[in-house]
Amino acid sequence: MIYYVIALVAFLIDQGTKYLVATRMEIRDQIPIIGDFFVLTSHRNKGAAFGILQEQRWFFIVVTLIVVAGIVWYLQRVKKAKGSARMLPIALSLVLGGALGNFLDRVRMGEVVDFFLFNFGSYSFPIFNVADACIVVGVALIILDTLLDTRRPKESQPVAQSEQRTED
Repeated sequence: MIYYVIALVAFLIDQGTKYLVATRMEIRDQIPIIGDFFVLTSHRNKGAAFGILQEQRWFFIVVTLIVVAGIVWYLQRVKKAKGSARMLPIALSLVLGGALGNFLDRVRMGEVVDFFLFNFGSYSFPIFNVADACIVVGVALIILDTLLDTRRPKESQPVAQSEQRTED
């Protein structure tokens, strides 16, 4: 149950911050937080990450439904496994909360509210939101868990028939 609470908290923070931006800022308004490095910027995105696949609303809705169903199924499977590490279900929870946050925007408005803008000199990182951050952190944790899993000692493997000794 705790993993669904994590997803819900991620979803609520995402929706709350998007609501504040959408109701208190006009599109393209900017509020400097840390000089020109970190600027809250009201932006709408009708595509995916980095603005790709613009105007593909129904594609994203269908894909998100499939992804959410897959995450819920896999989360149930992983949390039932004995000795499973906590990182993977937490990672899946973050991805789930973020996916649902952007999904709700697409269903309701046909676009996603983005507002975090980071500038590195003359380079501006694409504007994103809390849901996007949750998805990226979740995917990074999934990759980290996968890498760590390859280094974890495997649970005792059954001894092959030829290696078993029988005493008479």
